Amino acid sequence: MNGPASAVSPDDWSQHWEDFGDAASRNPAQEYRRRLALRFLGDDGAPVRLLDIGSGQGDFLAAARRRWPRAALAGLEISEVGIAQARAKVPDARLELRDLTTQGKPSPQLAGWGTHALCSEVLEHVDDPTDLLAEARTYLAPGALIVITVPGGPMSAFDRHIGHRQHFTPRSLAQVLRGAGLDVDWAAGAGFPFFNLYRRVVIARGERLIDDIATREHEQPRIAGRVAMAAFRPLFRVNLTRSRWGTQIVAVARTRARSLPHPDSTPLDI
Repeated sequence: MNGPASAVSPDDWSQHWEDFGDAASRNPAQEYRRRLALRFLGDDGAPVRLLDIGSGQGDFLAAARRRWPRAALAGLEISEVGIAQARAKVPDARLELRDLTTQGKPSPQLAGWGTHALCSEVLEHVDDPTDLLAEARTYLAPGALIVITVPGGPMSAFDRHIGHRQHFTPRSLAQVLRGAGLDVDWAAGAGFPFFNLYRRVVIARGERLIDDIATREHEQPRIAGRVAMAAFRPLFRVNLTRSRWGTQIVAVARTRARSLPHPDSTPLDI
């Protein structure tokens, strides 16, 4: 590490992935989100071209490759460190370094490309989530299905450390999606009861959690962080998928259909 984890800028995602990438890969909350995303993305059948918006260090793309070996995969990520870690895990995915908070056309290879997309734990990090999703929409084909996850409930010290601007409710998330030009199938809470309990532990731990799970050179996260993650992992398998009391917020939406399909609309055999 270049310095104490608590001294890192909230928006320095290259440093965050170096500090917390190992913990994120083993985090039961992240595993739970991946299971939700895989389930809802597959509701209409196996994805043909799957885009991960904010692909981080590639854990979801790796899980998607195992689930759908014939799908074409791509990821957009703001961090070079994240891109490098993802490329090591999913070498056949198309990965682009991209900041969707700045306007700019997508590359020709990915314009209108995705038939399915995930945007998981991204919108809370930006000042204008509607604009980010509107930019992301240019990467999606007409009628594409997109799954979105965001945090709900109060923020923890760790949330603030990694740059959370806001948390959501199902209603506020649906408003953001509609503002970005998406049609919302549904938005709801998830994760009751053990995700809620996990969040209470995270909040109670305060700033100590930052050092609990930071990975220093030649070290693993502290024993407190490893024990807590191991204890919650089996409990997360019995969380409710949709519940009015869940503090993990999930939505499924779609881009609006048009008459002309993307020219590369045939299934790809990777």
